[in-house]
Amino acid sequence: MDRPKTVAPADGTLGVLLPGMGAVATTFIAGVSAVRRGLGLPIGSLSQMGTIRLGKRTDGITPRIKDFVPLASLDQLAFGGWDIFEDTAYDAAMRAGVLRPELLGKLQQDLTRIAPMSAVFDRHYVKRLDGPNVKKGANWRDLADQLADDIAAFKQRNGCARMVMIWCGSTEIHLAQSEVHQTLERFERGLGDRDPAIAPSMVYAYAAIKAGVPFANGAPNLTVDIPALLSFARDRGVPLVGKDFKTGQTLMKTIIAPGLKARMIGIRGWFSTNILGNRDGEVLDDPESFKTKEESKLSVLEQILQPEKYPELYEHLYHKVRINYYPPRGDDKEGWDNIDIFGWLGYPMQIKVDFLCKDSILAAPLVLDIALFLDLAARSGWRGIQEWMSFFFKSPMHAPGLYPEHDLFIQAMKLKNTLRFLMGEECITHLGNEYYD
Repeated sequence: MDRPKTVAPADGTLGVLLPGMGAVATTFIAGVSAVRRGLGLPIGSLSQMGTIRLGKRTDGITPRIKDFVPLASLDQLAFGGWDIFEDTAYDAAMRAGVLRPELLGKLQQDLTRIAPMSAVFDRHYVKRLDGPNVKKGANWRDLADQLADDIAAFKQRNGCARMVMIWCGSTEIHLAQSEVHQTLERFERGLGDRDPAIAPSMVYAYAAIKAGVPFANGAPNLTVDIPALLSFARDRGVPLVGKDFKTGQTLMKTIIAPGLKARMIGIRGWFSTNILGNRDGEVLDDPESFKTKEESKLSVLEQILQPEKYPELYEHLYHKVRINYYPPRGDDKEGWDNIDIFGWLGYPMQIKVDFLCKDSILAAPLVLDIALFLDLAARSGWRGIQEWMSFFFKSPMHAPGLYPEHDLFIQAMKLKNTLRFLMGEECITHLGNEYYD
């Protein structure tokens, strides 16, 4: 990644396109509207609330990130998207039940204006959902062309200078890479053949890349983790990032596991189970969709703990993950973790975690940060996988031959050093010897 000579300014309207306008997307849109109106703070957003140290600790220079790098402001954002249900953002947010009705009432005028475009959808890939607002087309190529028309119309209607697209839709069934994914030529032929190895999320990603729109994958779907779309994005100069928003239980794992490893504390077992009742829980009640999510959640500990390097501590770790659909909970997810650890001379201990969270409240600020940083990457001339944004994802995309970095604290350091690098500031190693010379 080369440092750009200049970063293009964040002038004009930034369009944020969201395939899947359910609980996460509407909580994000409503939250931005509330912050604009002075009705709340963007808590959880690194770009808005976070600071970045420049130079030595003794210099005392720690600007807000939004004041250090040229990000689009919240007032510059315009929202649109697609969904299989026809609800406006206001109706969808009320139905999701994440935000209080009295707050949504104050935002009703803003949210009612945002209605979803008809979606590319096929129940084969998300078996527990169905809705009337679905595009008709002869094949995937036809549907991709319809998405291209939607993108162009949205851009013109809202006077957008630039756009980003962030997948906020459901978890699709598990797909493995196949022949149709290997080259762009095969992939485009597969679009015409409506190849079953091409899922709707891939159609959105293809349409975005073709239109020059940076794309982020907020679900564990295969989507852009295929050679055809990775090479297409690089050729088109389009940044990509993903995958699977890092919210509840996995967020806890990427905080706790690095601490245990740093102290060389062993782990015999880590059992995780969740209950949730929102649309995400309903989708994940299908075993094929759960398999996609399970792979994302299981990979975290292995990469953080590196059992091949520390066999005495982690080689025999037993890791189990469960997700249970429980409608009464709605978006109020509860994640239980039982962690069997051992310390000095192998003596056993335990950690119990009971995390009661709102998934969409944790995800909404991630969508904001991803949108702003993706746009920054595009204005910096960067293309392809943006690994420096791993901080936001359960299964960070990475270059072939590399292992993904899951440690939240290393991810945070990588992100901030990338911003320093971008702006021509010295990267910080935290060595600290200079204070004692």
